[in-house]
Amino acid sequence: MPRSVNSVAAKARRKKILKASKGYFGRRKNVHTVAKNAVEKGLQYAYRDRKNKKRNFRALWIQRINAGARLHGMSYSQFMGKIKSKKIDLNRKVLADLAMNHPTTFQAIIEKVK
Repeated sequence: MPRSVNSVAAKARRKKILKASKGYFGRRKNVHTVAKNAVEKGLQYAYRDRKNKKRNFRALWIQRINAGARLHGMSYSQFMGKIKSKKIDLNRKVLADLAMNHPTTFQAIIEKVK
């Protein structure tokens, strides 16, 4: 008896990979084996960079808070230490936004901390 092959599912699998590799350059977009490697590597980068994105944003917020604090004669570490001791519960994301977009409000926080 001849071997039964589920070509419908196999074609769907290959089609899914080629759809995911749309926009890639050269053989990475239309040769299944090459595209599969490229898509798998892309998914690895996506997983890794979802974690790195959080690190990068935290670093950006710290830089912005530091720049805002230094305008008022205080370093980032001094500012964060005092803000914790005064029990002001604002996270770095909010503080960075205030330092960038609302300098008068940020100055009021610094005056309260000093």
